[in-house]
Amino acid sequence: MSNGIVYLVGAGPGDPSLITLRGVECLRKADVVVYDYLANELLLNHAPQSAERIYAGKIGGRHNQGQDEINNVLVEKGREGKVVVRLKGGDSFVFGRGGEECEALRDAGIPFEVVPGVTAAVGASAYAGIPLTHRDITASVAFVTGQEGNEKNESNIDWERLSLGGGTVVFYMGVTNLRRNMARMMEHGRSPQTPVALIRWATTPRQQVLVGTLADIANLAEECGLKPPAVTIVGEVVSLREKLQWFNQRTLCGKKIIVTRAAEQAGEFSDKLAARGATVLECPTISLVEPDSWQLLDLAIRDLSGYDWLVLTSGNAVRYFFNRLKSLGLDARALAGCRICAVGPKTADEIRQFGIKPDLVPRDYKAEGIVEVFSRLDLRNSRVLYPRADKARDIIPRELQRLGAHLDSPVAYRNIVPERLPPETLFALEKRSVDCITFTSSSTVQNLAAMLGEELMLDMLKGVVVASIGPITSKSCRELGLKVDIEPAEHSLDAMTEALETHFK
Repeated sequence: MSNGIVYLVGAGPGDPSLITLRGVECLRKADVVVYDYLANELLLNHAPQSAERIYAGKIGGRHNQGQDEINNVLVEKGREGKVVVRLKGGDSFVFGRGGEECEALRDAGIPFEVVPGVTAAVGASAYAGIPLTHRDITASVAFVTGQEGNEKNESNIDWERLSLGGGTVVFYMGVTNLRRNMARMMEHGRSPQTPVALIRWATTPRQQVLVGTLADIANLAEECGLKPPAVTIVGEVVSLREKLQWFNQRTLCGKKIIVTRAAEQAGEFSDKLAARGATVLECPTISLVEPDSWQLLDLAIRDLSGYDWLVLTSGNAVRYFFNRLKSLGLDARALAGCRICAVGPKTADEIRQFGIKPDLVPRDYKAEGIVEVFSRLDLRNSRVLYPRADKARDIIPRELQRLGAHLDSPVAYRNIVPERLPPETLFALEKRSVDCITFTSSSTVQNLAAMLGEELMLDMLKGVVVASIGPITSKSCRELGLKVDIEPAEHSLDAMTEALETHFK
């Protein structure tokens, strides 16, 4: 079998969005991913589900595998003809031992490619609001290992030049030796009052920044119990943080929030929360699947010319309806004689993706709003098509028929309960580390109760802020014994995001 190839991919300093496009490309075609504890595990989602995942990081503070073992794994998998991604925190060639791994691969005749990553010093300084260089302060920067062993008779670091050079110095992995490293800089001439910043879990919602001086930073770190992983930045540029910090100023910074939307829908809401600094745990309590039979919906679609109105009450309804339209060999032209009502602006935007402008969008983004706006129209003898979820409330069919419409409501998709909660969400709930849980429909809260059991759900959510998108969902929460803390006046994800910001401000 011909050799495969190994990609040494820099995963960046922690924020999963900081990986390069090339790094994602490599992950998407990987047969094997060998990853470190500093590589964000969310990046593994870019790899195919079939890809073998090998953890080569630390367990309990000790390396799970030695470097020679890791080298052997890369060589072995490469010889098997596999596409291997060696996913390393930061950049592979900056204190990442990537050079050693490449040497082993070259000696074994295994092709490799190095994909650069955002190294910890660059990511940490940017997210802490500390420029490594500044025209008015310093024009040089040095990256230094902070873990040079005590057993060495002679240091490979030129402490005198490093200390007297006046530039910015960044120590990697130097928390354990922090006191000794700061003392050496002072011994070799750097002023004890030189500003110093320690940045832990840089670029992630867990980021912590501790600022002091060469003289007192070690004491400060001990007092607050700051542990690795962290980088240390030494230099006058640290004083700019007070003016330039931005990351920790975000409205939801440090808050851990559970999003219970279906996996297909969670991304948009999760991105809104993450952009405001939250740690988002996606916990789908709904799985969307096809109906048991397409027969009724297909009959309605083939008779679209006979309908006066098409009512779509969610983005899911839009997607399932138009996908079925396409599967029957039709497109938006089939709706030429039919007016369309969308429950709200987000659903309307989904419809516009198919080249159609909705005729009616109620101001109240729920079923009652649709009924209210239709009550102003003459629906007598009108034919209305309402593709729906299997568990949708009956208010639209009931009330539109009362207004004189002939209504068909075939099931376009089903909401089913997933088999289990994601392990990371369950772990966070058990640790009592969750700040808020969000519910965007009655099904999301009802299904969570079904998955956990009502008693356990109530126990796990003690002290957790409950956010509901609207009154119908809030009613379901209260019926299950939950106190609703947040309910936006407008029943949309944007309004819910703003309500969360206001609550935690």
